[in-house]
Amino acid sequence: MKKILLFILFSSVTMFAQSAGNTGLSFLKYGFGARNIAMGDAGTALSNDLTGLFYNPAKLALTDKSEVLFMHNQWIQDVSSEVIGAKTVLWGIPFAVGFNVTSIDGIEYREIPGEPITEFDANYFYGSLSTGFFVTDDISVGAGVKYLYEGLLNDEASGFGFDFGVNYLLPYKGLSASAVVRNIGSMNALRNEETKLPSELRIGTAYTYSMEEAKFDFTGGAEYQKYLDTEDNHFNFGGEVLYNKLIAARAGYQTGYESRGFTAGIGLMWGNLKFDYAFLPFSYGLGNANLFSLQFKF
Repeated sequence: MKKILLFILFSSVTMFAQSAGNTGLSFLKYGFGARNIAMGDAGTALSNDLTGLFYNPAKLALTDKSEVLFMHNQWIQDVSSEVIGAKTVLWGIPFAVGFNVTSIDGIEYREIPGEPITEFDANYFYGSLSTGFFVTDDISVGAGVKYLYEGLLNDEASGFGFDFGVNYLLPYKGLSASAVVRNIGSMNALRNEETKLPSELRIGTAYTYSMEEAKFDFTGGAEYQKYLDTEDNHFNFGGEVLYNKLIAARAGYQTGYESRGFTAGIGLMWGNLKFDYAFLPFSYGLGNANLFSLQFKF
């Protein structure tokens, strides 16, 4: 019965990613920063700040400011995450740390039909360290390492994952291309079997166009996403309209998912402080996901 319970639990968590079921640790598939998630989670192409520590560490080299970002994810099926990231520059090189705590509360445990014997929580965590730097005037590279943990009932496991990325500022102003391989690594056995990391490849491009007189900035991007151990292939598209560096409207679309596709959100900026919101509607009566992030640059 316990094995059946754990199978149901893993199935409910991986539902969000619609994977083929060959990997676990689906919380690693959640995006970072409500801005990126509102634009179809096309962060490899569109991230432009410390959120690169999640999507592509090579993008950490694009800005020289220190940053702090906190995000709250309220997913469907009682899954919630708290994510924090911080970036600074040491010895002329940017470094960023990130932490993710994801939990599923109040899971009922039964051995026979009827009232539950007890309830328990499922807990997941990662702590990461990333850096990126320019190797030429136009090309930056980056790498990151994550410590991973999962706990289910009385079982625990830990492991490590690695990210490697590159970003190219193309000769045409405002145009860039990125590529990254994420979550390459392994876990200790969770009771009898190791959980596979959701290793993935992402390749994307983004373009930003500014209308200075009208105070508008337009950004759009697209990326291809391939999970290496499953048959999943996705295309993520997103765009943003920013007015006067003050308010932004965003939308996106993700292909290859049975229960979701469109994304949307807004952003509000006041000096070095930024608030972002993302909304992800799910079909099949699963509900909606709401994500909030608060960022400060100094």
